[in-house]
Amino acid sequence: MRAEMGTLPEAWVMRLGHRPFRDRRVTTHLALAARALGAGGMLIEGEVDRNVQESVNEIVAKWGGDFQLRFISDPEKTIKRWKKEGFVVHLTMYGLPFENHLEPIRRREGDLLVVVGGKKVQGAMYSLADLNLAVTNQPHSEISALALFLDRLYEGREITTYHRKPRTVIVPSPAGKFVLVGPDRPRGRPEG
Repeated sequence: MRAEMGTLPEAWVMRLGHRPFRDRRVTTHLALAARALGAGGMLIEGEVDRNVQESVNEIVAKWGGDFQLRFISDPEKTIKRWKKEGFVVHLTMYGLPFENHLEPIRRREGDLLVVVGGKKVQGAMYSLADLNLAVTNQPHSEISALALFLDRLYEGREITTYHRKPRTVIVPSPAGKFVLVGPDRPRGRPEG
């Protein structure tokens, strides 16, 4: 997928404060949105959650791509290390309008780390990030913020990009379901 994005930075996502007992579904959906919309991987701060890891790994195995998932314990240290060669954007409803900053981000050298919160974000994050950006200054989910940010960053190119080595591929159809599974074995019936 990276080659099809051209010279745009590869984005990784950092999810802050994952709590397995409470955030499993949201974190999984955040990873799925990140993968589908062009991110190379996701770093999750918090306790290792095998359920999230297995769900995401199953999606990658079935639908293709090189998306990676890693758990980290020290986001501040990770961000400082990332900033040596890349750029860090923190998505927060308290930030600046993100669309005003997309072009400078596209032109920057190095890969991009997009930080999204979970539980209450520590104040230090606002000074650690290179930019604090808002998709909107209204309450919203980190999933919607990430989806809009990645879509606009990649100028919609990720929507028509295929992931490498998928075992399952959907064939677009105006009605019904048509899926190729394995080596060209159709499942379902195209309509129209």
